Amino acid sequence: MSAPSDLVRLDVCGDPADLIVRFLNTLDVEAGSDTMATLDGWQSWLSAQGLDGCFGPQENGALERARELRGDLRALAGGERRAQVRQLDIQVALTVDGRVELSAPTAVGFIAAAAAKVAIEERIDRVKICPADDCRWAFYDTSRNRSRQWCSMQVCGNRAKARAHRQRSTPA
Repeated sequence: MSAPSDLVRLDVCGDPADLIVRFLNTLDVEAGSDTMATLDGWQSWLSAQGLDGCFGPQENGALERARELRGDLRALAGGERRAQVRQLDIQVALTVDGRVELSAPTAVGFIAAAAAKVAIEERIDRVKICPADDCRWAFYDTSRNRSRQWCSMQVCGNRAKARAHRQRSTPA
């Protein structure tokens, strides 16, 4: 376990909800690509997030746990409820200024800590998956009443509305 002074704070990546969205979007359904298909891809993604030097070299077990966590978080964001429970190490520290900080000794645990913080802040329901089957992109719902459905109203929302209009307009 790291000493409190070695704690990697969640704010190194900005808003933890944005980190979760970026993590979920390592799987691109539309393009058919997966950033985490390889260990190098996982390490490159961590580097792009500014986390490459925080947790040391990654191994295949960490990559598998990252994929499992991503699947769980994508299911949650998509409104699915899974019965399986995964345990990941998360650190809770009280800082010298009296604040509580979440972190983890591993990169996967750090992502889980970010999700836990967003859940504690009651914002996890704002992390959503676009319902378009050819998209499935993750986004953060910034609407006041938390009712946004599409990753982009101009693209996926417009396609869905056009499709619904065509179905209504076509004689049966």
